[in-house]
Formats: sequence, structure tokens, C-alpha cells
Amino acid sequence: MPVALGLGLPQTKQYDISRDVTVVARAAEAVGYESLWVFERLLFPEPAVQGLYGVPGLAWPDHYRSVADPLVTLTLAAAATERARLGTSVLVAPLHVPFQLARSLASLDAASGGRVIAGLGTGWSLDEYAAASVAPFEKRGEVLDELLDVCAAVWGPNPVSYKGNLTTIAPSEVGPKPARPVPVYLPATGPRATRRLVDRADGWMPVAMGASQLAEQWQRVRATAADRGRRSPVGVCLRANARYSATAVPGTDRKPFHGNTAQIVEDLAAHAATGVPEIMLDLQTSLRDASELVDVATEVYETARAAGV
Repeated sequence: MPVALGLGLPQTKQYDISRDVTVVARAAEAVGYESLWVFERLLFPEPAVQGLYGVPGLAWPDHYRSVADPLVTLTLAAAATERARLGTSVLVAPLHVPFQLARSLASLDAASGGRVIAGLGTGWSLDEYAAASVAPFEKRGEVLDELLDVCAAVWGPNPVSYKGNLTTIAPSEVGPKPARPVPVYLPATGPRATRRLVDRADGWMPVAMGASQLAEQWQRVRATAADRGRRSPVGVCLRANARYSATAVPGTDRKPFHGNTAQIVEDLAAHAATGVPEIMLDLQTSLRDASELVDVATEVYETARAAGV
């Protein structure tokens, strides 16, 4: 069975959110992409005292200078499509007030007819944590756990009630409810995050770093699930941060999903062979405009399907 393919929606500064989101969403669904995805960045500090991902001296990429709000972007895509699932890869959960985010996701799921996938993470930017003013960076794991609790309460039956460190919900009616239970996906690399994933989430959302590394990580997730007695399968959606090039990228040290259409499809095939059921391609950062994004996304999709991926 071919791997499900998803596409990242246009959010970065070269795109016009008022027009391009709906154009790309409609075209992607029409060509066959099964899901549409957004990511989250709040700001671009200047100077960036903290390096990218918290790595000292690692520069922030220029496309982080302007990133459209993920839920606004998904709402536009929801209104323009009928079938494609709508995912966040990922929302930085501790940058949001838990109750409000739970209600927003429920409303979007209800409005889209049950198509939302809630990919949630903890982030790494100290500047974003300071700007959001929800909780300190040191509390990020606790905030994610509370958000998961609040989502379960808000998305569940009325009356809703909850008492946590950030959130107190007096017994109340809270609506609208999601059209169906919203799948929650979490990234996980270390043992603690993997245990949270296995115990509390529907699926795993890794980032493509190479097929062999993915296979090793996927085996660790499955082993943890077996050790902890999980009975339901762990879903997977691999995020592939692609950089398209009109010509082939030479060399044996080419990064995964960096290259021309043939090379990207080659990487899709290698990662699909690990057994992951879904891969989302984010092509937007290396392309000039929505027209080019639609053309490249269509070419990659059609080439992948022709190759049996």
C-alpha cells in the first residue's frame, strides 16, 4: 500500500496568506495529497542570542522572519478543501493557554468535519517563551502534560471540569465538541518524551534525518510501546523538511529530501520502506511563490506515485 503523502502549506514571507493558502490547499487536494500541514514560529530575534534549536552559534534560517499563524492558516485551508486532513507539525504547546488552544482545535475540527490532527511539541526558543508569557521554559514538559489533560477534558463530555497548575475549569458546558476524537501526535527523541508519546498520544511525529536513523528511532518507539503494555498501534507521520533544486544535488553527503524531484522521490521511497504510514513534505521554503510550490508539489506527487511510492 502506498505511503500517505501530505504537504506543508505556504506560511513563510514570500507567500501572500490572503490568496496563496487557499490556492495551494485546493491544488494539493486535487492532485491527491491526503493531508495539509502547518508549523509554528512566533518571532525572529535580532540579534539571536540563542542559536537555532538552542545550539550555540547556529543561525536561525531567514524564512523564520515571518511565519503566518498556524491555526489561521489551517482555517483558510479547511474552508477551501473537503477531504484532506489538517495537521499541525507542530504547535509549540507551552506558548498557548491550554484551555483556549483546546477550544480552538475543537472548533476547527467541528468546522472541518473531523479532519484535524493535533501535532504538539515543547519547542526550544527562550525568546518565544518570554513573548508568550504562559510559563517559563523550564516548565515546558509540565505545561505539555497539562495541555493534554485539558484537551481530554474539553473534548470530552459535558460537564467539563479540571484543576491543574495553570488551568482551573469549574464544572461547565464547553462547546463545540470535535466532530470525532482529535488524534494527538507528539515528537519524541529521548526516553522520557517517548514514554509520554506511548502513554498519552495517538501517534509519533519525527523529523526526517535519514532512513536508517528513522528505522532505529521507530524500533525504539515500538519497543517502548511493548514494554509499557500499549495495545493500540502508534501512528506515525514523518516530517520531511525538503529543499527543492531544479538540478540534482551532487555528492554522497546530500541531506535527506534536498535535491531535484528524482532525489526527493528516492528519499520518499527509502523512508517509506521503514514502514511509516505517512510522510509530509514541506517544500515551501526553497520556492519563490505559490505557483512554483503547486508545480513542484504536483511533480513530486505524480513522480512518487508513478514509482510506486
